[in-house]
Amino acid sequence: MNTGGETVLVVGSGTQEYREYLLRSAALKADLWLLDETAPTWQSPHLAGSTQVVPSDVNALVAAARSVAERRAVRGVFCYDEALILPAAQVAEALGLPGPTVTAVRNCRDKHRTRALLRDAGLPQPKFALVADLAEAAAAAEWIGYPVVVKPRGLGASRGVALVRSAADLAGLFADARSAHYPGVPTYRAGILVEEYLEGPEISVDGAVHDGEYATMFLARKEVGLSPYFEETGHLVDAGDPLLNDPALRWILARTHRALRVDHAVTHTELRLTSRGFVVIEVNGRLGGDLIPYLGKLATGIDPGLVALDVALRTPPDLTPTHARAAGIRFLYPPEHCRVDRVTVPAPDEASGLLRATALAAPGDELRLPPLDYLQRYAYVLCAADTPEGCVGRLDEAEAQVALHARPLEHVTDARRAS
Repeated sequence: MNTGGETVLVVGSGTQEYREYLLRSAALKADLWLLDETAPTWQSPHLAGSTQVVPSDVNALVAAARSVAERRAVRGVFCYDEALILPAAQVAEALGLPGPTVTAVRNCRDKHRTRALLRDAGLPQPKFALVADLAEAAAAAEWIGYPVVVKPRGLGASRGVALVRSAADLAGLFADARSAHYPGVPTYRAGILVEEYLEGPEISVDGAVHDGEYATMFLARKEVGLSPYFEETGHLVDAGDPLLNDPALRWILARTHRALRVDHAVTHTELRLTSRGFVVIEVNGRLGGDLIPYLGKLATGIDPGLVALDVALRTPPDLTPTHARAAGIRFLYPPEHCRVDRVTVPAPDEASGLLRATALAAPGDELRLPPLDYLQRYAYVLCAADTPEGCVGRLDEAEAQVALHARPLEHVTDARRAS
């Protein structure tokens, strides 16, 4: 724990498996005070203290933050939870602390606002339309031209996002998009975007904006599966990825953040590399999920927890790489809806490049695939190597050593489609 006296409020902490590395790093530079709904457990070694409060209750959250500020020298707010980045920005604004403005966070969280602002700035993105019902969605799809993507306006982690290849598929996939949810995020009456589908590799870029200047940390190549849905099945970060120095990508990233009025934040931007160049898919006003920032740290030496803490304190972040290799993660999904008997994974072995192999499902867990549920993974493997090709080979070998023992779930139906 830091002993320098500066306190940073942490709004929400996420899960230990996916987020502890960020708290561990941030605690090296500041005293962390957690504002969360439950009392800390695994978080405790990294904290100077905590307050139990429902973070989605903004009035209560601001009151709790003010109470801490009356006793300690609070200098910033730190948040990496998609559902809580808006309340965190409201705390920072109420207490006059650094961080993204409430407007900037809303410009990222509301995917329609993102699209409208990027359109007005003339930046490359898919054709789109905001719709409230199936009839409007059908008209939009005809205007855009199939295939199209249906996407909830305010969610994250690809929940409810689906590829619609023809008019015959629209009704069912539109219903999936409308019924998808994420705890704590807002819903909208006109809550679905219909967008042009673009072919090409998917990438994400985690970056930092300090006093209006955007800089990249690392870039990940994304793998998706479970079509027609867009479940993220893997990510690969290569410190030497040539796209990091692509002037067109750098220009688009800087202009995109300017258009969204993001002048002080860490962000996770998703793009496609298409036949017409880079196209912006979305911008998240937080660090990436799925351990992507951890992969970036392994690949480059840039510590995302320290960068985010610097941004929270309005200190110029250190984005200097200290080494160069490749790191990747692969998430494993069951082939069908199932009840888990057990998951076996290999032991980590740094000599072979297998750094983590983790079972995410316990005996008795029921895993349901989209559209019944999302992110229903039973395990992941995480590897590193000197080259991206070597890393992919190690991921293949590690995946082959994971075993899922499960029984199919019987009589699983989607009530929307059965009616």
